[in-house]
Amino acid sequence: MPNRKSAKKRLRQGLERRQRNRAVKSVVRSQVKKVRTAIDAGDVATSQAELRLAAKKLDQAAAKRVIHPNLAARTKSRLSRAIKKIPAAT
Repeated sequence: MPNRKSAKKRLRQGLERRQRNRAVKSVVRSQVKKVRTAIDAGDVATSQAELRLAAKKLDQAAAKRVIHPNLAARTKSRLSRAIKKIPAAT
C-alpha cells in the first residue's frame, strides 16, 4: 500500500488507466472477432464493412498506445489478406 500522497495518486491513476485500456482492448477484440466470423461465413461485403470498423478501432488503440502500432498493422494486414482469399475459395 502506498504511503506518500503522490504514490496514492499514481495508484489511482494506474487503476483508472487499466480499466480504460481493458475496455479498449475488449472492443478491439470483439470487432476483430466479427470480421473473422464474417470471413468464415464467406460473406465478402459484410467482412469488408466490419474490417473498416476494425481498422478504425485498431488504429485508435495504437494511437493511444494501448496496443503496439505494429500489432495493429499486422492484424489489419492478416484480416485483409483473409478477405481477399474468400472469392478464390468459393
